[in-house]
Amino acid sequence: MVLLRVAFLLTGDRHAAEDLLQEVLEQVYVRWRRVQGSPEAYARRALVNRSINRWRRRARRPEQSLGRHDEVARDHADAVALRGVVVAALRALPPRQRAAVVLRYLEDVSVTDVAAAMGCSQGAVKSHAARGLARLREVLAASDLVMPITDSGGSR
Repeated sequence: MVLLRVAFLLTGDRHAAEDLLQEVLEQVYVRWRRVQGSPEAYARRALVNRSINRWRRRARRPEQSLGRHDEVARDHADAVALRGVVVAALRALPPRQRAAVVLRYLEDVSVTDVAAAMGCSQGAVKSHAARGLARLREVLAASDLVMPITDSGGSR
C-alpha cells in the first residue's frame, strides 16, 4: 500500500498509479537477484524514475484532455475536497519537484534516501523540495479550502 500511495501521489491518478506500480513490480521481480539493500527503496526509486520517464514521453506527444479532474465539487465532504485540491496542486508541479515533495514530506523519507531514490545530490533534493513547497503554497493559497502552508523548518 505504501508503494501504491507513492505512485498515486506521483501520478495524481489512481489508474495510472496502479499501472505504474505494476510496471515497477515487474521490473523488481525480474531483477530480484540484483536488488541490493532494501527492495522497497529500490522500488521507490524505480517509481520515481518511471514516472519521470512517462512525463517526458507525454511531453513529446500532442496534449490530450483528461477531463475536468481539477474541479472540486462543493457538495462533498471537506476532507474529500481538500484531498482533490492537494492532488491537483501536486499534479501541477514538475515531476522532480513532485517526487521530492511526495517522498520527503508525504512519505517522510529522509533527504539521503530521497537523494538515492531520485539519483541526485542531497542539495538538489532540498532545492526541488523547497521550490515544490513554494509552488504548492501559491496554488493552495488560491483555494478557500486550505489554510496557508508553513514550513516546519527542520531537515533530516
